[in-house]
Amino acid sequence: MPNHPLLTHLSRHRRVLAALAAWSAVEAAHTLTTGYALARALDTGFLAGRPATGLLWLAAAAVAVVVGAYGTGRTFRGVAALVEPFRDALVRRVVTRALGDGDAAAVSRLTHQVEIARDTFAGLVMVTRSFVFTAAGALVGLFLLAPVLLAVVVPPLLLGLGLFLATLRPLARRQEAFLVADEALAQSFGEACAGLRDIAAGGGEARVRTDTGALVDAELRASTDLARWSVARAAALALAGRFPVVPLLVATPWLLDHGVTAGALVGALAYLTQSLLPALQSLIHGLGASGSRLAVVVRRLTAAAPEPTSTTAPGPTTDPAAPAVELRRVTFGYGAHAEPVVRDLDLTLAPGTRLVVVGPSGVGKSTLAGLIAGLLEPSSGEVRVGGAAARAEGAAARRVLIPQEAYVFSGTVGDNLRYLRDDPVGEREVLAAAEAIGADALVRRLGGLDAPVTPDELSAGERQLIALVRAYLSPAPVALLDEAACHLDPAAEARAEGAFAARPGGTLVVVAHRAGSARRADRVLVMDGPGTVAGTHRELMARSASYRELMGGGRRSSHPAGAARDADRVHPVAGPGLPGDGGHVIAHSSVRQVEAARDLADGGALGGE
Repeated sequence: MPNHPLLTHLSRHRRVLAALAAWSAVEAAHTLTTGYALARALDTGFLAGRPATGLLWLAAAAVAVVVGAYGTGRTFRGVAALVEPFRDALVRRVVTRALGDGDAAAVSRLTHQVEIARDTFAGLVMVTRSFVFTAAGALVGLFLLAPVLLAVVVPPLLLGLGLFLATLRPLARRQEAFLVADEALAQSFGEACAGLRDIAAGGGEARVRTDTGALVDAELRASTDLARWSVARAAALALAGRFPVVPLLVATPWLLDHGVTAGALVGALAYLTQSLLPALQSLIHGLGASGSRLAVVVRRLTAAAPEPTSTTAPGPTTDPAAPAVELRRVTFGYGAHAEPVVRDLDLTLAPGTRLVVVGPSGVGKSTLAGLIAGLLEPSSGEVRVGGAAARAEGAAARRVLIPQEAYVFSGTVGDNLRYLRDDPVGEREVLAAAEAIGADALVRRLGGLDAPVTPDELSAGERQLIALVRAYLSPAPVALLDEAACHLDPAAEARAEGAFAARPGGTLVVVAHRAGSARRADRVLVMDGPGTVAGTHRELMARSASYRELMGGGRRSSHPAGAARDADRVHPVAGPGLPGDGGHVIAHSSVRQVEAARDLADGGALGGE
C-alpha cells in the first residue's frame, strides 16, 4: 500500500479511476479524429477534386466533437467522486489535529488550505488526464499521417517537458514557504483578535502592529519569490507547446519531397495548435502551480497528526503527583514596551482545587486563562498543567477551556454534547452529565439527544449550557471557565460550578463576574496589576481593599471608598447618585463596575470630576 496520502487515496478508488480513464478516452477520440479527418478531407477530397468526400470527412470530425463533448460531461462525475472523499478525509485530519493538540493554525488549515487541496486536486486530475489522453491521440494521429512527423515534433516537446519538470521542486519549496508565512500570519491574527481587550489595556497596539506588519511583509516576499518561477514555467510552455511549429514549417519542403502530403502537414499543424498546445498549457499551469501547491498542502495537513486522545486518562505525560496547575514567575505583555498584563505571577493549584479569578475589566483575567490553556506563551516564566508544559504536544488532553461565547454547531444535541470525546459515550452518561450541570430541562425541550440543533435558535445561556455539558464530559482534568456561565442566572451558575468542582480529581479555574463564585471557591486570585494577591475569601476580605471593593460591587447602592491616601491607598470614586456624579458613572449588569479616572485614555478625570 502506498504511503503518500494522495497515492493511498487513489489506490482506494481504483474503480473510479478506471471509469474516469474510460470516459477520458471517449473524450480524446475527437483529438485523434479531428487532425486525421482534416488531412483526409484535403488529400482525398478537396485537393483531389472530390468535394463530397471532403465534406464527409469534415462531418466525421464534427460527429467526433459531439462524442468527445459527451465524454467530457461524464468525466466531471468521476472527478467529483474522486475529489470529495479526499476533501472529507483532510477535514477529519485537521479537526482531529486541532482538538487533539490545540493546533494554533487550524483556522488557516480548515478554511483555506483544505479548500486549496480540494480545488487543486480536482484541477490536477482534470488537466493531467486531459493532457495524457490528448497527447496520446495527437501522437497516434501524427503517426498515422506520417511517422516522420514524430521526428520533427517530439524532440522540442520532450525538451519543454523536461525543463518544466526541473522547476517542480523549486516551485514546491517556494509554495511551502508561502504557506508557512500564511499560517504564521493567521496565528498572529488569531492571537491578536483573542486578546484585543488586553492589548488595549496594556498599550501594546504599536508592538502588535509592528509584529503583524512583519508577518505580512514575509508573506509578500514569499509570494513574490514564488511568482518569479513563473518565468521558467512560461519558457517551458513556449518550448514544448509553441516551438514545435517552427521546425515543422522549416522542414516542410523536405517533408513534401519525402512523401508527406499537404493534407498531412495541415493535420499536423492542427494537432499542434488545436490539441497539444492547449493541453500543454493546462498541464504546465495546473501542475506547475496547483501540483506543487497540492503536494505541499497535503503533506502539511497530514504530517504529524496526533493519535486520538485517550478518554480514560489525561495522557501519558501527566504526572499524578504534580500540581494540577503551576505558574512560575510568569510575565506576559502585549509588546516589549507595554505594561505587562501579568507580572511575575506564582501560582500552584493542587488537584481538586477550585480557584476563582476576579478583578476589574481588562486587567488580564482572560489572559491568565489563555496562558493556562496554552493559547498564549508567556514572555518569561513557565506554565505547567499536570506536570507538563502548557504548550507541549498533547496538552489539550489535560485541560478544557470554555469561553464566554459558547460554540454550538448544526447537528444533533448528542453530537454537540459528545464533541470532546473520541470514545462512544452512552446515552445514560450524557443525560447524567446534563442533569449535573442543570441542562436536563434544555435537552428535554429540544427533543432529546437525537434532536437537531439550530444554533441561531438558542439563547446565549442555552448555548453556554450545551458547552458546559460538553466540557464536563471531556476527559480533561483541568477545566477553565472564562465567564462561561455569565448568561445564566446565579443559581444555575452555582450548580454548574459545583458540578465541575465535584468531578473526581477535577481542578476548576473560574474567571468570575459574580461575587458568589468567589465565596464558593477554595482560593481566590485577585488580579489588579501590582496588587495581585491570592487567598481564601475570608483572608482577602480582611487584607485586600480591592477585593472588598469587588465584593461590594453587587449592592444596589454605591458608596465612596475611604478618604484619599487612606491606609489601604484607595482613592474616592464617584458613584451614581453621589455629589459630583456627571452621569458618566455607570453600573452595568451584575458586575457593577465603574470607570475610574486612571482608566481613561487621556489619564485624566471625565469633565474634571
